[in-house]
Amino acid sequence: MSLIRLFSEFDGRIGLRTFWLGSIAVALTLLAIERTVPLLADHHATLAIIAFVKAFALFPWAALAAKRATDRGSTPLFGILLICAIVLPDHLKPLASIGWRPSLEAISTMAWVVAFIDLGLMPSAVHGDRVAATPAGAKAAE
Repeated sequence: MSLIRLFSEFDGRIGLRTFWLGSIAVALTLLAIERTVPLLADHHATLAIIAFVKAFALFPWAALAAKRATDRGSTPLFGILLICAIVLPDHLKPLASIGWRPSLEAISTMAWVVAFIDLGLMPSAVHGDRVAATPAGAKAAE
């Protein structure tokens, strides 16, 4: 699978190794941009550029999670929703009252734990092809 397809398409399957390598690549790219932009721009431009880059980083992470969720036997939407549950509560904190902030942090933390265990640690689901699994002389179930 090419890097463009890996980070931009939501269909397909990837294994644990590819998921971790892709996630590390996105995280290191985001970190490098966060460290170099302040050296090149003023404070207000830096804040805008970093906010844009963080929002843009959602897309490749969601693509990786969707592929990994498919590999685990779930729907791609599960992976996308996990990434959104991890990232979006942090962006909602300034809009929420003080009482809701711990709840937003709890949602994000729970999503991290589920994503880490389900997408990052569990092995690929083994799916047999139903057509190929049927013996040659067997009749179809009615």
